[in-house]
Amino acid sequence: MKKEYCGLFGIYNHPEAARMTYFGLYAQQHRGQESAGIVTWDGSKLREQKGMGLVADVFNESHLSEQLKGNIAIGHVRYSTTGASLLRNAQPFMVRFGDTMIAIAHNGNLVNAHELRVELEHGGAIFQTTMDSEVIVHLIARNMNVDGDCIEDAVAKACRRVKGAFSLLIQANEKLIAVRDPHGIRPLALGRVGDSYVLASETCAFDLLEADCLRSIRPGEMLILDGEGQRSKLYAEPNGRKQCIFELIYFARPDSDVFGQNVYGCRKAMGMALANEAPVDADFVMPFPDSGNYAAVGYAQASGLPYEQCMIRNHYVGRTFIQPSQDMRDFSTRVKLNPVRSMVKDKRLLVVEDSIVRGTTIRTRVKKLRELGAREIHMRVACPSIKFPCFYGIDFSSKGELIAANHAVEDIARYIGLDSLHYLSIPGLLSSVEGPDNFCLACFDGDYPIPPCEGAGKMCLE
Repeated sequence: MKKEYCGLFGIYNHPEAARMTYFGLYAQQHRGQESAGIVTWDGSKLREQKGMGLVADVFNESHLSEQLKGNIAIGHVRYSTTGASLLRNAQPFMVRFGDTMIAIAHNGNLVNAHELRVELEHGGAIFQTTMDSEVIVHLIARNMNVDGDCIEDAVAKACRRVKGAFSLLIQANEKLIAVRDPHGIRPLALGRVGDSYVLASETCAFDLLEADCLRSIRPGEMLILDGEGQRSKLYAEPNGRKQCIFELIYFARPDSDVFGQNVYGCRKAMGMALANEAPVDADFVMPFPDSGNYAAVGYAQASGLPYEQCMIRNHYVGRTFIQPSQDMRDFSTRVKLNPVRSMVKDKRLLVVEDSIVRGTTIRTRVKKLRELGAREIHMRVACPSIKFPCFYGIDFSSKGELIAANHAVEDIARYIGLDSLHYLSIPGLLSSVEGPDNFCLACFDGDYPIPPCEGAGKMCLE
């Protein structure tokens, strides 16, 4: 299965900044369940609380009402794309440089972090984590130390040195700075609630807080919020939008607008395109929840086939549970999804999935449907076949782990146990989104907008 990467939230000028950030992170919990953190500015210093696990487990009432005081805050939920799963790698990452306290929250992945880290270490820098995000902090500090730059200029210089995908929230004393990479690979939106500005990876966070979405942070833009109000400047010229299309295929919540587009509508359109490309004479359409739900709705509507929810998801499964004995095979898969037996027997099933990365989880689910008596099982996948690794923050960084990179479609169908398999074509995918030229398709076609450097996808201490 794919693993989410990170979610950001920031708020400026709100009396309950920590509480608002808590709910902003809660709304984006799907973007990372490994760790969570909040940093606030109380007027004289930065305060922080971080921990491993879900937002609701990391923070309690005393954190929000007593410890995390202040009217400015940034928060982060994480799944590691670089850096080990350790508390020291949880974000926001905080340092002190002279009279300035700096905290940074990063969504994305840098392709030149390894070479920059080596350069910085040779210059005497001492790293505390294995995160690529810490490279940015060291660059900022060096710019302030050597060149005497103000924080805005130091951030701009640092962001011009790094390459890759990055949406950043940086807290520097009373300033809140938002930055997006010149390609706009990762999303970041600006909103407003009352007299307060809010920033988030997804607009679903704004909805929970009843905030109005103003706009997306532009590629190559730096937005500064401080006592002078809201200021914006380009730290780098936009280099052609290459937004991560997996936000619309899989990562983002369907009730979010990402890159100015409604996620639900895009996924439904992908399903409709699938139905036009690869019709099947089946009894009904069904998804593997939750990722395939919305494409399956589109497929059913376009094909005229009934839509059935034949796989029931257990919504109360957390990241950890008591492990079963060895003879309870595939338990982790079965505890999450269970078929409706009476709906499956002797039926011709058309299963819609959002994507196939490794194929192992889907194989287990298809095997279960066969055991329950399904007569035919056809699968339609709402994105093209993933043949190339991603270096920008999605957790498939090795070509060897991608089933479509090494096997023909017919062989994949046979391995999974399907009667037929069809992936949505690249033209079909692009017909489902607005601005098709604005998306990165590297995991499908190998055309990387930012060529990976030597050592991309790893850090020195991993």
